[in-house]
Amino acid sequence: MSVLSFALYAVIAALSFYLLIVGKALLLPVVVAVVFWYLIATLASTYRRIHVGDIHLPGWASLTLAILTFVGLLTGVIEMARGNVSDVVAAAPTYQQNLEGLIDRVYGLIGIKEVPTISQLLQSIDLGNIATQLASSLTSFAGNVGIILVYVLFLLVEQGSFNAKLEAMVSDPERRERVRRMIERINADVRTYIWIKTLMSVLTGGVSYVVMRIAGVDFAEFWAVIIFLLNYIPTIGSILGIVFPAVLALVQFDTFGPFLIVLVGIGAAQVVIGNVLEPRLMGRTLNLSPLVILFSLALWGSIWGIIGMFLSVPIMVIAVIIMAQFPHTRPVAIFLSANGQVAEVDDPDKRT
Repeated sequence: MSVLSFALYAVIAALSFYLLIVGKALLLPVVVAVVFWYLIATLASTYRRIHVGDIHLPGWASLTLAILTFVGLLTGVIEMARGNVSDVVAAAPTYQQNLEGLIDRVYGLIGIKEVPTISQLLQSIDLGNIATQLASSLTSFAGNVGIILVYVLFLLVEQGSFNAKLEAMVSDPERRERVRRMIERINADVRTYIWIKTLMSVLTGGVSYVVMRIAGVDFAEFWAVIIFLLNYIPTIGSILGIVFPAVLALVQFDTFGPFLIVLVGIGAAQVVIGNVLEPRLMGRTLNLSPLVILFSLALWGSIWGIIGMFLSVPIMVIAVIIMAQFPHTRPVAIFLSANGQVAEVDDPDKRT
């Protein structure tokens, strides 16, 4: 690669990231809508594979059932979160008292006699500014939900005419078939990742719920859903899924027993599911270097916040598949892969 070509690619990459940052308000709802569309399509594909004898669900029935399932789950999560927020507010005084007692004991162990109360600590925080930012964030999210749902609706409507548009855009049959195989490859790998990750997240959330119920932690259902969602974020999400309920157990109880139960139980579940079971099921579908995953997590998190962290791995999977198809970018795909083996679309026997 010549110096001029390298400089051109560098300028294009820098401009692309600049547009991603500047156009966040416009692009993020579209990207989230695409993710929702993928989830619905994955559910519909799963429902189509279900059969009783020779009877299968027709395509329209599978899609309708997938939409209803997705809307039902999303509504359930929102309602549960709304109910638990009011419960947390009601229990806040008790947690504050327990936290102050814990701080007293910790400060006593390290020899500090004058311990600031929670109220004194909060006086140094601009609560008005925090409330304004929170209200602004909630208003922005509420506005984006409507836009996202509209995008999802149009994606569902447009998916039936994609093949006709592809034939109109690419006249060369050989090139058109290559593009179709590359799109099918992306869809297959991303859907496999979403499906397996969702199963592992459900398993992690379920085991965590049992552990928290045994320990007597408040709002176990709410934290199980939070752990389920955090499990989509590589590495950091698993750590936060252990820390949050463990800290709640530490604040809720005066003893360290429940804290240790939650810490060890959920930690063991995260390690076994994330490091043993999930890699076996994922196989070579997710052929990304662990270092690349961490870098992608930091990069997309800095660009698009927590939503970027959720999207970091699927974005990198798609990028590696696409870059593997072109001679100039294939070395980059090899560098980003876990084992250096990336397959072209023309070679269906090799899998990324």
